[in-house]
Amino acid sequence: MNHYLSNIDLRSEAPHGFNEITFGAGCFWGVERKFYELEGVYLTSVGYCGGSLNNPTYEQVCYEETGHAEVVKVTYDPNKISLDQLLIVFWECHDPTQGMRQGNDIGSQYRSVIFCYSADDLEVAKLSMHKYQAALEAQGLGGITTEILEKKEYFFAEEYHQQYLAKNPNGYCGIGGTNCPFPK
Repeated sequence: MNHYLSNIDLRSEAPHGFNEITFGAGCFWGVERKFYELEGVYLTSVGYCGGSLNNPTYEQVCYEETGHAEVVKVTYDPNKISLDQLLIVFWECHDPTQGMRQGNDIGSQYRSVIFCYSADDLEVAKLSMHKYQAALEAQGLGGITTEILEKKEYFFAEEYHQQYLAKNPNGYCGIGGTNCPFPK
């Protein structure tokens, strides 16, 4: 299974010196597009993470209580884009105060979550959450419900979900932010 835009094998190992992080911010189609468009992002894929079932299908994640979130795994070159920059895109591309939904997409699979691959990344993500929470509060918005966790097992979504909006430019994308910019 190759990336539709770059033709890189989605199951390939990250190049030496590259980092990975996994984001859940609602429907993975739109979230993935936010990240594969960024300079310094080497590879993206969509999948399922954080649940109790091995190798879940889309139908199981959507219609059974597997506990998985729809997520985007991002492999990036830290010499070209920082984790802080990726986190700003994450916070601003969705509403992290909505709990188990994003817009009209309702269910635990649409929850806001970050899966970090190192203890340092966990701390950076938590710090960014506190900064963004202060900005949200200043605008009268609610509390962040985002989970920030250590990496869990990641399962690739079906091929037709990979880079869906690149293959289907008029496809539905239900993500939307709060219009609250991340503080400088």
